[in-house]
Amino acid sequence: MLSRAARPALRAGAAISARPAALAVQNAANYATLREIEGRLKSIRNIEKITKTMKIVASTKLTRAQRAMTESRTYGQTSNTVFEEAETKPTEGENKKTLVIVCSSDKGLCGGIHSGMSRATRKYMLENPNTDLAVLGEKCKAQLGRSNGKNMKLSFAGIGKDVPTFADAQAIADQVVLLPEDYASVKIMYNKFVNAQTYEATVLEAYSEEAIMNSPNFSTFEIDDEVLANLREYSLANSLFWAKGHACEQSARRNAMDNASKNAGDMINRFQILFNRTRQAVITGELVEIITGAAASEEG
Repeated sequence: MLSRAARPALRAGAAISARPAALAVQNAANYATLREIEGRLKSIRNIEKITKTMKIVASTKLTRAQRAMTESRTYGQTSNTVFEEAETKPTEGENKKTLVIVCSSDKGLCGGIHSGMSRATRKYMLENPNTDLAVLGEKCKAQLGRSNGKNMKLSFAGIGKDVPTFADAQAIADQVVLLPEDYASVKIMYNKFVNAQTYEATVLEAYSEEAIMNSPNFSTFEIDDEVLANLREYSLANSLFWAKGHACEQSARRNAMDNASKNAGDMINRFQILFNRTRQAVITGELVEIITGAAASEEG
């Protein structure tokens, strides 16, 4: 049995022996938090390096894409001049469908350029339900396949890997012409390049053989009926070559990577401040423990 005088001393000794264990647990938690913050900082810095590199690559590709776009517009504007002079108008048939060719690509990480194109296509189909789809690129194909899969008659993959060529457009036009349905109108929906920061979903008319033949001033061009099908396919390939929004995609990717790099920089600054504050708190806690221990040993 312990005397009453010895009991307070025993309690004090037990409290002193329990205090270091609690402090050790707290310090371990602080060190774990520091390691977690440091690991997250390292991850964000690596992501920032990747986004900056992708921005540089997109900027380089954008220059090439703008040059190719300028050259392709010459083909498209020539076709448009012919149809404007002939006063060609799209045909209207009550029982005939309209084919919409949606121009996107297979690659992502370029902001909302593909989702914006899908929204514009859905809006058009709500206004014109008697419409079929031909989709270029896997991105819009996946998005439109969930809502308008039954209307999708044709799709193409491998789009957007490099600057579009006329041979690519001609191959797509060949497959579109081979579709069994006799469409009253063929429309191309693409992202029109306004400037390096802006693009907008635009509909371009690709006239059918019937529409070209019924043009009021078509006879002035003295085109034989035998080559009319070739003219229609050639004008469709011209329009597709003009309408491929490769420059818009590279511009959107550059802007998206620029924004991602800025956001990563902001996150690095915030986590660096948090890391410094946590480390300072740990150092302050350790100093308090040392001073408290020294004072307790002097009192003892």
